[in-house]
Amino acid sequence: MGTYDIGVIGAGPGGYVAAIRGAQLGLRVALFERERVGGLCLNWGCIPTKAVLRNADVVNLVRDAGKWGITTGEASFDLGAAIDRSRAVVDRLVGGIEGLLRDNGVDVIGGEATIPRPGTITCKGTDHEVRNTIIATGASTRMLPGVAVDGRVVLTSREALELRTPPKQAVIIGAGPVGVEFAHAWASYGSQVTLVEMLDSVLPLEDPDIGRQLKRSFEARGMKCLLKTRVESVAVSDGAATVTVSGPDGEQAISAGVVLVAIGFVPHTQGLNLEGIGVTTQRGFVTIGDRMETSVPGISAVGDVTGKLMLAHVASQQGVIAAEHIAGRKTPALDYVQMPRATFCQPQVGSIGYTEEQAKDAGYTVKAGRFPFTALGKAVTTGETEGFVKVVADESTGQVLGVHMIGHDVNELLGEATMVALLEATTTELGFAVHAHPTLAEALKEAALAVSGEAIHIAHRKAGKSAAGEGAKTV
Repeated sequence: MGTYDIGVIGAGPGGYVAAIRGAQLGLRVALFERERVGGLCLNWGCIPTKAVLRNADVVNLVRDAGKWGITTGEASFDLGAAIDRSRAVVDRLVGGIEGLLRDNGVDVIGGEATIPRPGTITCKGTDHEVRNTIIATGASTRMLPGVAVDGRVVLTSREALELRTPPKQAVIIGAGPVGVEFAHAWASYGSQVTLVEMLDSVLPLEDPDIGRQLKRSFEARGMKCLLKTRVESVAVSDGAATVTVSGPDGEQAISAGVVLVAIGFVPHTQGLNLEGIGVTTQRGFVTIGDRMETSVPGISAVGDVTGKLMLAHVASQQGVIAAEHIAGRKTPALDYVQMPRATFCQPQVGSIGYTEEQAKDAGYTVKAGRFPFTALGKAVTTGETEGFVKVVADESTGQVLGVHMIGHDVNELLGEATMVALLEATTTELGFAVHAHPTLAEALKEAALAVSGEAIHIAHRKAGKSAAGEGAKTV
C-alpha cells in the first residue's frame, strides 16, 4: 500500500500532465494506467492519425509533381508503410512521456483502478491511500444501435489505424473531425469515400461557411457528402457491407468494403464506482467545477470523461489546473468558448471563439470580415489558395470574438488566434500588428481589417462587401 498526495487514474493527455505538474509542485503522485501511457490520443488517436495524414499529404504532393516540373514516372503508394511509420512515431513519443514521468518521480502503476471510497484507489487488489484523486479515464467511440464492430469491415478509428490496405469503397458515418480526417487520408490513397452526416453540414460544430467550403473541396476530389442523412442499417456479408441510409433524396443502399463509425464518444467510467462514492454525473460524464472539482471533496476529473470539450490540449490544461488547485495555487477558470479547435484534413480547419450565430445568441452585435487565400501572396506561391480566414468581432468595441479558418496548414495560425483571444485584442490591434511577408499569418491581419472594410489586398464595395463577396459584412 502506497500513500500519495495525488492519485491520477488514466495516463492520457489530461492524466499524465496532471501527474507531472503535481510532481513539479512537490507532491507525491501515483499514476494508474491499464494500458500504455499517453492514452487514446497518443496511442490510437491524435498522434498516429496525424502521422498518417502527413503521409497522405506527401502522396498528394507526389501525385501532383508534374505541376512543379518534376517527372516521377509511375509511383505506387503504400498505406501499410504509413501505418508502420505512425506506430514508430507513437513508440518514440510514448517513450518520451515514460521518461518524463520517471524524471519527475511519478510512480506509474499498471492495471485497472477503482475507487472503493474517497481517499483510496485500488489496483490489482492493492489499496493505495491518496489524499486527492484525479479521474482522467477518457472516452471511447460511441456506437450506433445494432451496429457491431468486427475489426475487418465495421471499424472505429482504433481499428482504422491498423488498416494496411486502403478500401476501394468506404462509408464513413459521421462528418466530424475524425470522419473528415479519415476521409481525406483514404481518398488520398485512392478510396471512393462517402461521408454520411445526420446534421446539415460537414464539421457541423464549426462555422457554417467553413462546412460549406470543406464540402465543396471534398466533392471536387470525388468524395460524396450526404448531409441530413440517417443510417438505417449496416448489413455485413462476405467481407463487405451494405449501408442503408435515408435522406433528402429518399432511401438508398451503399456498398462498401469498410464502414467507419465516427459519431462521437462516450465516457469511460465503468468500474470506477462513481455512483457508489457519490460523484455526480450528467449523461455519463463527470460533472466538474471551474477548478476541476467534482461533487465529492478530494476528487477531481479532467479530460474527455468530463465532456466539457473533448480535445487533448483542453484535457492537458485541465490537468494543470487540477494539480495546481490541489497544491493550493490560485488558478483561473478555463473559457471553453475560447479554446482552439483543429481538424487536420486538407484543407485544414482551425477555429477559436464564437461563430457569428453564437455571438449573436450571446448578445453581441456582430461584424465579420473574410480574407481569401486566393489574394494572399504566400498561398499563391505555394499553390495552396483554397480557403479563407474569417474574423468575428463585436461591433461596438471591436473585440475579436472568433477566428475561423480553412486552408492548407492553417492550424499553424491557431497560436496567434489563441493569444488574440487571451488578450481580448480588437480588430484594430490585430490589423495594426505587423506580420512578416510573405506568410500565411498575413491573412489574419487582413481578415481583421476586412471587418471594417479596410483590408488592403481585396476590393471592397461601398456597402461593405468585396466584389467577390469575401470582404467585410455586418450582421
